[in-house]
Amino acid sequence: MSTDLATAPPTTAPPATTTATAAAATTTAARPPLSPNALRRIVRDLAERPERWLHRVRLSAEERWYERLELAEDYEVWLISWLPGQSTGFHDHGGSRGAFTVALGELEELALAGPEHGLTVRRLAAGSERAFGPQYLHDVRNTAQGPAVTLHAYSPPLSEMAHYELRAGGLVRTSTEGAEQW
Repeated sequence: MSTDLATAPPTTAPPATTTATAAAATTTAARPPLSPNALRRIVRDLAERPERWLHRVRLSAEERWYERLELAEDYEVWLISWLPGQSTGFHDHGGSRGAFTVALGELEELALAGPEHGLTVRRLAAGSERAFGPQYLHDVRNTAQGPAVTLHAYSPPLSEMAHYELRAGGLVRTSTEGAEQW
């Protein structure tokens, strides 16, 4: 996948599945999804504890690097690194709620704010947070001169993502990928 995880996980081999993570994945529907604000608290708290994740960060010139840090019954957390020029492309989160924070560096987020408002562009400096509901579509990109690191949480855990192209008439769905592709 060469396109998100805000907010979506970028391409790399998926983390090894353990019995505990497999069990959590199969029981995801047992609990209601967390709210965007609860997910925001999860990524904010984790960002404030870099000793839990900083040593895991890797940089990849080919595409964004990512690693799942946590898989629970009702949410998951991803760590993503971004080199200049790397982006997600427009994507959704398959009906999951989400939140992310820029732990290091700076990113840019593009989102459609509705027909009357057009395209919104936000600069996201270190410490910036974004939280969103299940219908949110956006494109996250590193337009800065240096690398960036983000932490993302989704509830329920991501099961699929659709990718879109921005055309004159708006966003057009171009592909869908499932969790087995991450």
